Amino acid sequence: MLTLPEIIDRPAQPYAFIRFTVRMDQMKQPADEGFSALFAWLGQRGIQPIAAPFYNYRRINMSETLDVEAGVPIAELVDGEGQIETGTLPAGKFVTLDWVGHYDGLMGATAMLIGWVRLTQVELDMTTKGQDDFFACRLEIYETDPSEEPDAEKWRTQLAFKVKG
Repeated sequence: MLTLPEIIDRPAQPYAFIRFTVRMDQMKQPADEGFSALFAWLGQRGIQPIAAPFYNYRRINMSETLDVEAGVPIAELVDGEGQIETGTLPAGKFVTLDWVGHYDGLMGATAMLIGWVRLTQVELDMTTKGQDDFFACRLEIYETDPSEEPDAEKWRTQLAFKVKG
């Protein structure tokens, strides 16, 4: 189930993350390992995430590799350590779309959102070089905790792309 896309204002948000580069068909293992390491690092420091975890796609070349951050919002910026980095998600306007259903449907939901962006001529904050798309911020926010809702068809994910300007 999809909602209609909308443009919202998002404030700047500190976050902690792990970067990885991966082919799309090999994303699950590094992402799972990254989130495990990230949550262990936060727990060791007594830092509680303040919102749902996400992937922040920085560079996408669907035929080759993706540069991705497995991240989580935190209350205030802290120093990263080792493979854990910290930063601030940018403030600004984001075009968003909510998807309720199995994560396998996210490709279709993303395609629908990109179609809407093209149709309405909204400009995303991204650049294209060769076959690579570089995003200022392109989030898949995982709003549902699978340990609380085992039925993947009920999982809620929000897509959020930063709008140029």
